[in-house]
Amino acid sequence: MSIALPETVTLGHRFAGELPEMAVPWLAEEAPDPQLLVLNEPLATELGLDPATLRGAAGIGLLVGADVPEGATPVAQAYAGHQFGGFNPRLGDGRALLLGELTDPAGRLRDLHLKGSGRTPFARGGDGLAAVGPMLREYVISEAMHALGIPTTRALAVVATGRPVRRETLLPGAVLARVASSHLRVGSFQYAAATGDLDLLRRLADHAIARHHPDAAAAERPALALFESVVAAQASLVAQWMLVGFVHGVMNTDNVTISGETIDYGPCAFLDAFDPATVYSSIDTGGRYAYGNQPVVAEWDMARLAEALLPLIDDDQERAIALAVDALGGFRPHYNAAWTAGMRAKLGLPEGLDDAVVGALADDLLPLLQRDHVDHTSFYRRLAAAARGEVEPARNLFLDLAGFDAWAERWRATGPDADAMDRVNPVYIPRNHLVEEALTDATAGDLTPLHQLLDAVTRPFEERPGLARYAEPAPVDFGAYRTFCGT
Repeated sequence: MSIALPETVTLGHRFAGELPEMAVPWLAEEAPDPQLLVLNEPLATELGLDPATLRGAAGIGLLVGADVPEGATPVAQAYAGHQFGGFNPRLGDGRALLLGELTDPAGRLRDLHLKGSGRTPFARGGDGLAAVGPMLREYVISEAMHALGIPTTRALAVVATGRPVRRETLLPGAVLARVASSHLRVGSFQYAAATGDLDLLRRLADHAIARHHPDAAAAERPALALFESVVAAQASLVAQWMLVGFVHGVMNTDNVTISGETIDYGPCAFLDAFDPATVYSSIDTGGRYAYGNQPVVAEWDMARLAEALLPLIDDDQERAIALAVDALGGFRPHYNAAWTAGMRAKLGLPEGLDDAVVGALADDLLPLLQRDHVDHTSFYRRLAAAARGEVEPARNLFLDLAGFDAWAERWRATGPDADAMDRVNPVYIPRNHLVEEALTDATAGDLTPLHQLLDAVTRPFEERPGLARYAEPAPVDFGAYRTFCGT
């Protein structure tokens, strides 16, 4: 049923109209007693939506998919994916809906998408629902990532549905409304390729080019240019994850966007002590998606995209493979350049310093951090103090004092810029123990810790009085941390 939303709320259906084979018209399940838990007012304003309207009955109806503007066509999107290395040709939005596309005041097309809105034809036996905790986790962490300057989908709102969800126990249900430049994934191309419908694959590529990488349209081989653009975007994205210590946790090809935005915050977390082998996800028993494996996995995912695009790259398969392999070879240089530039900034090193010196300083530092279990985030902020002459706060994080002293002497000789370091090294991240505390309290009905955490992590570089606990590592008794996907 349609409701009296302002006429300015218009949801297009470009994806559904251009790619109907990949869009199943569907409606959200009824939310018995929807209650708005948190609304991202700055994002609403950025989208041209009125926060006051979204807080009212009509707005909440939109945010749970119960009522949508006239002319909107909510759909469940079809896609495939390699999940932990195994291919599934038919995944899709099992508990999600694309309500449609908004055009924001800047003229950008943005998806409005729901998560936890009920079973769809792609549900694969699941209940299609989501609990309050996991939806608020995605809200907190995606907004923290945005504040850190990392490309990401964004959370617009979380609404409690009034329906319990059965997981290990009964939990209160919720729907997340999120915004993305699109929800096109590597798995979208794998799905189109698996159908054998070359026209569908070509239309999907044209859609992705027009929406995200328009320069590719003028290339001699548009599909190859699209692939090169996605490779560059994903290499840059994962380098940014590594620099802030973000662990995605489930880098399946259906969770890798064509736009280069971070998507699907399930069993994600941030590093405490620096260790490349860190795994938080309860289902990643083999460590496939460990923190240190993320660049290699992203490159592997790009190879899967190349496979799907081969028929569009060249009619001759051998030539298509050769061109794709050559383009895939750009991943590591793109990643290394982004990571080196990021480490230069984190360490406050001058622009004129040779990349080899930057690399050597970073390569010698990381084993020191790992051996002494040094907190990843705190270290770089304390290192900025060392650039100002206060060495002890950083030095006291190490057991190997001689090792740190030798490294620090080389680093200080470059003339590091402490102010520049403070601009890129956060004081506040969504620390795992604080996230769990906030989600536990929110599930029990107390949203105060959640709002306090959001206040800290959405202004991550500005040290503020009264927020010291948000800058500290987990207490010793927090123990080994495990995250769950929420389904």
